[in-house]
Amino acid sequence: MKKVVLAYSGGLDSSVITAWLKETYGYEVIAVAVNVGQGEELDPLEEKARKSGVYKLYIEDLREEFITDYIYPTLKAGAVYEGKYLLGTSFARPLIAKKLVEIAEKEGAVAICHGATGKGNDQVRFELGIKALNPHIQIIAPWRIWNIKSREEALEYARVRGIEIAAVSKSYSMDRNIWHLSHEGSDLEDPWNEPQRELFLLGVAPEDAPDKPTYVEVGFEQGIPATVDGVQLSPYKLMETLNQLGGQNGVGIADIVENRLVGMKARGVYETPGGTILYAAHQALEHLTLDSITLHYKEQVALKYAEMVYNGVWFSPLRQALDAFVDVTQRNVTGTVRLKLYKGNCILAGSKSLYSLYDEEFATFGRDGVYNQKDAEGFINLFGLPLKVRALMEEKSGLRKK
Repeated sequence: MKKVVLAYSGGLDSSVITAWLKETYGYEVIAVAVNVGQGEELDPLEEKARKSGVYKLYIEDLREEFITDYIYPTLKAGAVYEGKYLLGTSFARPLIAKKLVEIAEKEGAVAICHGATGKGNDQVRFELGIKALNPHIQIIAPWRIWNIKSREEALEYARVRGIEIAAVSKSYSMDRNIWHLSHEGSDLEDPWNEPQRELFLLGVAPEDAPDKPTYVEVGFEQGIPATVDGVQLSPYKLMETLNQLGGQNGVGIADIVENRLVGMKARGVYETPGGTILYAAHQALEHLTLDSITLHYKEQVALKYAEMVYNGVWFSPLRQALDAFVDVTQRNVTGTVRLKLYKGNCILAGSKSLYSLYDEEFATFGRDGVYNQKDAEGFINLFGLPLKVRALMEEKSGLRKK
């Protein structure tokens, strides 16, 4: 019997898709769940897989790889999509696609199946990853094929076939990993509706945060987070610690109407408490240690990097090339940043580095020090020469009156 590998979460879609694959194609379904920090969501998967008729279940713990090989490169690049989105769902998908391909090849599967909607970005991210890593394997996307058009129809499909579905109480579509938690759908589909306070699960609403600020120090080594308050932590423990601190103080909530790759605008509310702290700290350290032309060019690279990650072009030569550039810029991004967390705000409260390019002897207002203010005159004359020449030309030609 032919085998298909299914990206598996244990929810309604996964259970219905399992039955549909068996009924439509006669496949043996090999379910693959990738642990990227979903927490308790993974606990009941074995029982759910057994009840839904899965032939074999893989649960792959890739939390550390997710952080070191996907989160950290994006953090070092400073990539943010449309000014707000820290790409939490986007860079998880290529890792999942990579594991789906590995297991499909191991099991001799003829196809890989995912449950991403035909309206969203994830279908693109999954499929571009699969195509890049194995261009020969068939891809099945049920939401683009079957006649089921809604959650209600999926529930009816399950009921008719006796598929046991746990009661669903949440009203939002959510995606969670160690980096973030996203919320879409329900009342959020109207951008005029403010997110309700009970929506937040990784932390509290800013107005419910403590009245006293929390200070935290984050240490970096060549652009990579290494310590929290002077304590060396593993990548996963570091993220857990910062998520807790940020969440307690209402940090990292982003309400975005974003431009999806498929052409429509969509509204999402994202919780990224630890990630927001890391981005703020990393940026502050770069401002201390990078020269101006490198910093300004890197800001342009960050926009392209974010666009590529969002659009699912992770496994591409350009991203690898940009990583090489970014890694060079990070050689001296080593030091410590102190941040003040207060009612949703993440405020810089100090930064230091052995590689700091800030020199008080040059910058001080208290005395001239090693800087000669007279040097500025010649610089301004040369820097302003094109403007001066143009003004003289306009006077000569009559374009400008004296």
